[in-house]
Amino acid sequence: MTGVSPSQFVPVAVVSRSGVDESVHFGAVVGLSRNGDIEFSLGDPHAQIFPRSSTKPMQALAMVRAGLSLPAEKLALVCSSHNGEPIHQQTALAILAEFGLDESALGNTHDYPMHTHSAHDAIRAGLPKSALQMGCSGKHSGMVATCVINGWSVENYLEQDHPLQQAITRTVADVTGQEAFAIGIDGCGAPAHVVELVGLARAMRAMATGDAGDSGTQIYAAMSQFPYMVGGKGRDVTTIVSGINGLFAKDGADAVYAAALPDGRAVALKISDGYGRGTPTLLLAALQKLGVDITRVDNSIVEIVRGHGKPVGSVRAIGFD
Repeated sequence: MTGVSPSQFVPVAVVSRSGVDESVHFGAVVGLSRNGDIEFSLGDPHAQIFPRSSTKPMQALAMVRAGLSLPAEKLALVCSSHNGEPIHQQTALAILAEFGLDESALGNTHDYPMHTHSAHDAIRAGLPKSALQMGCSGKHSGMVATCVINGWSVENYLEQDHPLQQAITRTVADVTGQEAFAIGIDGCGAPAHVVELVGLARAMRAMATGDAGDSGTQIYAAMSQFPYMVGGKGRDVTTIVSGINGLFAKDGADAVYAAALPDGRAVALKISDGYGRGTPTLLLAALQKLGVDITRVDNSIVEIVRGHGKPVGSVRAIGFD
């Protein structure tokens, strides 16, 4: 069977309210040791998942291998699910302009910014939803730029048999260690690959350690040095990477997260129901179990349960003892 089954998941997080445990999240988590072996797992580390936007570092790796050359700050945006804040939109436009393109070249879904204040600003200004404002516009800017570099068609760059997407599919297989089990369509319109959870961790590890070559090192350096471009204001991915020296990480829709360090330690996780509550808590718990110092991560990352607008509970990870 391709995909997930309920038996592959175990309880990984509990939500409490007013001193009473209210909800339980099931999921799967895998942690890799410095030498790349599985050091621990909760649930099935071989569950076949859509990493969703956690695939973006791999997609960007394929672009760099195909000739895309950008400063680290711009490359971080290509790997991002950004907030759509002005800095993100401006950087995407700068990438496009460098290759003689504009916003009309973007084929991703139209939306308002993920960042609430930026979305409200757009609505107040009377702006419609657009591809540029959507959180995947950085990735798509990189995709069309890569097409220009290689003389590939820009118009159909999202089709699975396009040279760009074929290059991405080969790269996914290279760094995860297996051919994709299936290829679907992601929320932004790009092909979405199904890989094993442990394969996602191995891919992140390969880029962090240098095993994916100089192109992988470029991805790692960009994402670890410019976490604000990867997410933005209030985003847990930005907060966590900013607080752990040398870490790079990528969140994905439907409750996926992956992270790695240059010493070889890596984590990948998925909450079974796709609800993102609990993912930052689980990522930190998994990193801590691998011996990573998480004490400098800003405490704004703590997931609070509120009642009548006040903190009355929290989310805690379980199974990591």
